[in-house]
Amino acid sequence: MTREEGRARFLLRLQRVALPLAWLALIIGFGSYSPDIFLTAANFQTMLGSQAVLLVLTLALIIPLTAGDYDLSVASVMGLSAMLLAVLNVRNGWSLGAAIVAVLLIGVLIGLVNGFIMIYFGIDSLIVTLGMGTLLGGLTLWVSNSETISGVGIGLVDAVTNYRIFGISLSFYYGLLLCALIWYVYEFTALGRRLLFVGRGRSVARLSGVKVSRVRIGSLVCSSALAALAGVLYAGTTGGADPSSSATFLLPAFAAAFLGATSIMPGKFNSWGTLIAVYFLVTGITGLQLLGVESFVQQLFYGGALLCAVALSQLTRGRVPLESN
Repeated sequence: MTREEGRARFLLRLQRVALPLAWLALIIGFGSYSPDIFLTAANFQTMLGSQAVLLVLTLALIIPLTAGDYDLSVASVMGLSAMLLAVLNVRNGWSLGAAIVAVLLIGVLIGLVNGFIMIYFGIDSLIVTLGMGTLLGGLTLWVSNSETISGVGIGLVDAVTNYRIFGISLSFYYGLLLCALIWYVYEFTALGRRLLFVGRGRSVARLSGVKVSRVRIGSLVCSSALAALAGVLYAGTTGGADPSSSATFLLPAFAAAFLGATSIMPGKFNSWGTLIAVYFLVTGITGLQLLGVESFVQQLFYGGALLCAVALSQLTRGRVPLESN
């Protein structure tokens, strides 16, 4: 092995663990400032359990990103799903099971509409999903009459928040299982390879026999379905639905998605990197709150993280060959 090859391997290994090390540094830094509050089991249990919705939403986002498309409607799909679940269950008397199935099917339908418009009319996914997100935001206000709805069935609240394992709500473990599922699909199935192939070069993928349009539509369907699942978890976490709160999830989700692409498998959107990125951001926000900073600093933190993550992700994608992933 030449010196250059050894240096390249060392840099690749460093890239894989840079974000986990940065996360550890944050924990040590904030922990040393306020060990009695930050370095407690209750604090970590709260951080892990409370951000499962963001984790699931970010995992939904990385599927179309892997295929080279953006889905700006995921937060709106989540908000509409949570609201429809609350309306069907609380106002219309539907059972929880029926309401959950209905909102998941609506999520699938939204993904199909996004994909159809994108492929049939040849419109960029950024424009399509931006328009769809705005439309869904209006629908959420309409079906809720711009009101917050509470009182979702206790069965959902128990299954998401109240029941705990090692003091951590079950919602975290749902996100963990979803991470494992996406990792398996990406690493060990032909579908995962096709997604990556399409994202790296659609023309080459098409010439190789990959049904590019079908893969792109499928990625948007999966994204919307998982965003609807995030809406179900959100309704279970809050015990209801707010018609406007979901919009605050979009920026952190994009920041975590791109930041996650710089870790574990650099240059590639991956579930475990996404998991670490979500909780890196959550740790930073929690620590800043303990320092007593103003609320606007959260937006500065998320916005700065997104800019840095996109830049680092592009650098990594350009330098790390596919075979090394």
